[in-house]
Amino acid sequence: MGEHKRIGILTSGGDCAGLNPVIRAVVRRAVRGYNWEVLGICRSTLGLMADPPEVLHLAVDDIDRLLTMGGTILGTTNKGDPFAFPMPDGSLRDRSEDIIAGYHKLGLDALIGIGGDGSLAILRRICQQGNLNLVGIPKTIDNDVAITERSIGFDTAVNIATEALDRLHFTAASHNRVMILEVMGRDAGHIALNAGIAGGANIILIPEIPYSLDNVCAKIRERQAKGKHFCVVIISEAVCDQEGELIQYTDRFGQCRFGGVGEYLAEKIAVATGAETRVTVLGHIQRGGIPSPLDRLVASAFGVAAVDLIANEQYDKVVTWQNRQVVPIPISEAIGQYGAVNPQGTLIKTARGLSICLGD
Repeated sequence: MGEHKRIGILTSGGDCAGLNPVIRAVVRRAVRGYNWEVLGICRSTLGLMADPPEVLHLAVDDIDRLLTMGGTILGTTNKGDPFAFPMPDGSLRDRSEDIIAGYHKLGLDALIGIGGDGSLAILRRICQQGNLNLVGIPKTIDNDVAITERSIGFDTAVNIATEALDRLHFTAASHNRVMILEVMGRDAGHIALNAGIAGGANIILIPEIPYSLDNVCAKIRERQAKGKHFCVVIISEAVCDQEGELIQYTDRFGQCRFGGVGEYLAEKIAVATGAETRVTVLGHIQRGGIPSPLDRLVASAFGVAAVDLIANEQYDKVVTWQNRQVVPIPISEAIGQYGAVNPQGTLIKTARGLSICLGD
């Protein structure tokens, strides 16, 4: 079995389907494969900042239910930079050393961090500062971690968006409407592109390909001329308006959020074509629900591989999915690139080959 270890695991950034299956896989492999102890860190780095640290002792008998459970039993956060952490008095404080101290208080031999490129960059900086052992697992519904073909949560999000398109087709046809589905995608259009092709959208708009309202309306008129008086559109929340500006709003916490491009486009289309338009904003529904079989498979493979990396003392690595297998690479490579949609890639060529309008 080798040396006994105590490892920690945390989930960071936005939640998504597939996080709990990763936790399950890590516990099963670590406990049954190596007879190690696994501590779940609650609320990401906030749990390590707490004194005493907030943890769950994870046993095999407690985690089988996690395979089909959405979200994360450990909780997560995507607020508060540990290097400039907001304090109650309004000041900002570097709390990275508190996180390092929490790691040592728990007697951890290694930490598994599940996050996107931003979360992994912060975790890596802290672990390098404290000489802590870190292994990363990529998760994001946006699938924008460049070096991996798949991130946990992406497939489930695409499935949900595709189902929404399937349902919108019927009401669009019944009422001769233009139905617009606005989906998530902070900077990348992977969800819109994948779901749009799979769900038979007539128009797909993503931030990587600038669009013209004239081209969009021309597609709608073309369908009208053929007697098809309905149209289904999917648009990423990060698509800009015609002036090239992002459509954002400020929430009650003072943070800028994407949202509203669907309504913007609907109004423009209605004026230009006379078509009756309706908008559905899928929002956080894409993050929730039961993980898809593919997300469960990738999550399980990533969890097992991460534990095996620790067993072999291969730290500062992130597990990736490449050519149908798990490939560990340095975290610095994973966070050093951004995985936007390739405008000359296979799926873009597929969409064009299917006569789907991309707005350009």
